[in-house]
Amino acid sequence: MEFFHEPKINWMEIKWYFIALSLALALVGIGSMVAHKGLVYGIDFRGGTLVDVKFSQPPNVDAIRRELDRASLRNATIQGLGPASDNAVIIGLDLQTTTSSNALDTGKQAIISGLSNLYGKSPAGLTDFNNASPRTVADQLTAEDPLALGGKGLEAASKTYRDLADAIVNYRNNPPHSGLLTNFDDLKNVPGVTPAVISAMSKDFYLSSFAVTNTKIVGPKVGADLRRQALYVTLAGLGAMLIYIWFRFELIYGIAAVVATFHDVIITLGFFSLFHKEITLTVIAALLTLVGYSMNDTIVVFDRIRENVHATKRGDFQKLVDHSINQTLSRTILTSGLTFLAVLSLFLFGGEVIHGFAFTLVVGVIIGTYSSIFIASPIVVYFYQRYAKGGVGPTVKAA
Repeated sequence: MEFFHEPKINWMEIKWYFIALSLALALVGIGSMVAHKGLVYGIDFRGGTLVDVKFSQPPNVDAIRRELDRASLRNATIQGLGPASDNAVIIGLDLQTTTSSNALDTGKQAIISGLSNLYGKSPAGLTDFNNASPRTVADQLTAEDPLALGGKGLEAASKTYRDLADAIVNYRNNPPHSGLLTNFDDLKNVPGVTPAVISAMSKDFYLSSFAVTNTKIVGPKVGADLRRQALYVTLAGLGAMLIYIWFRFELIYGIAAVVATFHDVIITLGFFSLFHKEITLTVIAALLTLVGYSMNDTIVVFDRIRENVHATKRGDFQKLVDHSINQTLSRTILTSGLTFLAVLSLFLFGGEVIHGFAFTLVVGVIIGTYSSIFIASPIVVYFYQRYAKGGVGPTVKAA
């Protein structure tokens, strides 16, 4: 498929407009990072509390986010956990909520309160069993004494009910329930649970449609380690690509491709700073995807340049590069256009969970496409015109 039949656009003559645009975008983005004292990192990188919540039905993430906003947890992040059939999400709270054990419990209780408002308030006088601790269950059972242990003494009765409460909560937390019990009658499978115990549980507790299954802390040191690892992974990827292109083409081609890809990442991060969006692990995955996409698009152009160098013994290298870009123009529009439509759909309709990932690729596809033409190719042309006067262009290796 060809959108243009033998276009004759002099790309290198208009390169300075796009180079100026790139410099402006890069400077604005870096200026924004300086003004905001760095990028905005997600909980994965800055540290915080991660709360795993399981639901009996598929959760409405947008509704949960609105409810948490009303509970003054506006910096909370919500992310799907595992397959959709698990009906589970991870809710992240800022590091400020983990400065003490009391604050940690306050954040957890605020999440439970917000979800209770969304999925139904507790009946008067009843405790939510799915979010109850073993101590709460033991206290209720001791007060009800369904096993009639009062004659054995308070201490012996309390120990029996503590052990029974531990067994009940362990049964609730392990498969097949995994933290979410839907029927008190299922407790008959727990050793020591009698019909009287089930009756007492039904009297004092109710079963909510959600349960907090795990709460853990990501400390600031772990977040800093993740930031360093993300940087190392990106640099390692660029280094490996430089070596590959050096081997397949020539060192200057590899340098040009890496500079163009680095340019794409810097400008994309600048947009994140300008729009005050968080850098999360999914965004890092999107940046690595962008690195591969941009590099692939650049290699397509370079490969056509190499073919034309072999076919042309004499001539102007700049015109040869223009001709090569024109030959790949239809392919570039087709692949970049379809990719852009796909990631734009994800950005508009994919929801909050993949918003950062989609935003990265929406910006990256545009920047990565024009950097192959107006950043990588001019570097190769400049090198030839400045340092390689002898022939048609830099020596390239046969495929």
